[in-house]
Amino acid sequence: MNVHRKERNIVRLCNEALDEPLDDVERHSMISAAARKLEELFDILRIDHENDHNTRETPRRVAKMFVEELLQGRYTAPPRITEFENVEAYDQLIVTGPVELRSMCAHHLMPIYGSAYIGILPSADGKIIGLSKYDRIVNHFSSRLQIQEELVKQIGQYIVKTTQPLGLAVRISAVHMCKTQRGVRASHRSRMVNSYYWGSLSSSPELKSEFLQECLALDRGNLG
Repeated sequence: MNVHRKERNIVRLCNEALDEPLDDVERHSMISAAARKLEELFDILRIDHENDHNTRETPRRVAKMFVEELLQGRYTAPPRITEFENVEAYDQLIVTGPVELRSMCAHHLMPIYGSAYIGILPSADGKIIGLSKYDRIVNHFSSRLQIQEELVKQIGQYIVKTTQPLGLAVRISAVHMCKTQRGVRASHRSRMVNSYYWGSLSSSPELKSEFLQECLALDRGNLG
């Protein structure tokens, strides 16, 4: 195995991406290896995955789901940012949402689901990115094992790094099934809300208040 390949196999924290995306051969190899381990887990749990028609293909289905869907944000490149010239030198707050958010709790491998809202204060002489890219960015960083406190920062820091706005805010409101489906078994109405602020949106109470009011308006519109 060469040095380049060894580097790609270095263990990463659960919500960090690999240095380089997996190629097709590596992805199929990972799925096959994970499926074998899931078969071992089923054996330990005394689940017949060889003869039971319900679970016969389950180890491979689950392995493929983890690699190509639930954790795909670790193994693929981040979304490319489509930039547009800020021709009219627009410098007012832009808020988009709710952006559908689906992730997986790093502590219990249970789903996290909810909404993200993003506020951007563009620079008058800067760029504006395509609106759909915010959804793709949220999906990219959500598709890995996460805790919400770190997810909101990863989304915000990536947008700041790639677009360099004057200010930015990210707010997430989500249900954690590690709390609703196990343990205390809380109501699905129980949510966690947290925010990440940067630049002008961090230092200006007025902008922060405007962002939160727009989030509430978008949320009411979504319910309606």
